[in-house]
Amino acid sequence: MEPTPQSAATPTCYRHDDVVTHITCTRCDRPICPDCMRDAAVGFHCPECVREGSRSVRQARTVAGGRISAVPVVTYALIAVNVLAYVAEIVRPGIVEQLQMLGRGLVGPDGARYVYQEYYPAGFHVDGVAEGEWYRLLTGAFLHLPPSENALGFLHILFNMASLWSLGRIVEAHLGRARYLALYLISALGGSVVVLLLAPETPTVGASGAVFGLGAAYYVTMRRLGADRRQLNQFMAYFLLWMLISAGFTSWQGHLGGLLTGALVTVALVHAPQERRGLVQGVACGAVVALLVFLAAGAVAAL
Repeated sequence: MEPTPQSAATPTCYRHDDVVTHITCTRCDRPICPDCMRDAAVGFHCPECVREGSRSVRQARTVAGGRISAVPVVTYALIAVNVLAYVAEIVRPGIVEQLQMLGRGLVGPDGARYVYQEYYPAGFHVDGVAEGEWYRLLTGAFLHLPPSENALGFLHILFNMASLWSLGRIVEAHLGRARYLALYLISALGGSVVVLLLAPETPTVGASGAVFGLGAAYYVTMRRLGADRRQLNQFMAYFLLWMLISAGFTSWQGHLGGLLTGALVTVALVHAPQERRGLVQGVACGAVVALLVFLAAGAVAAL
């Protein structure tokens, strides 16, 4: 049937042919119905024009090129993983012996740990990274002193999680989620590798290495953003002082490894050239991980 002159002149929504409308998109001039209207600074836009405008708007990025996020999801997740691991330690204390960072250790028939010696009686066995348990380089960073071991057990995880909460939220906001998670894990790995190099027979647990990496990242990032250097230097001085004070009852080797690794990774993240930032950051992080693996392999070969 041929349309009448009146029906041909009646505008309908370009997306809904059966809906009559007298409103048009202020960008493309197509008729749009109330379901398709999108508020604009002047008039209304159609869905296609809104999508096109969104693609042309440059998304805000962090100083390292990551997406800006108001909620520190990764920090929350890391705290949750550490707390769950601590609960698992309470329920099953043997987890600590199986997953703590240890280069090489001697275990007796009764499960007790002894000082390593090259020749050991029958029934004893050696464990640790040197025996192929490479996972200890990361799993130890999610464990803490169990409450049954000494009075500092609960304070150990409490202090580390408080530090992770304070530093993590800021660093995650400045780097973006993916880069922040990479920094945390590589810093934890760096702390374990330095323990493997300097104190291979000392059992070590705790997120302190990763937390010291976050401290270094905070310092490097804030300097990149032009923050007051005097305050930043005071912050780092207190951080280093804490590392010295805690050396008597925690692993200063892990702290030092996390601090140096975190600084190295963050310099690469925040100073990478913008033109090829993603490539440079990926190669730099890969190179740091490769260096750590090389050092760990050398330490294991020496053991």
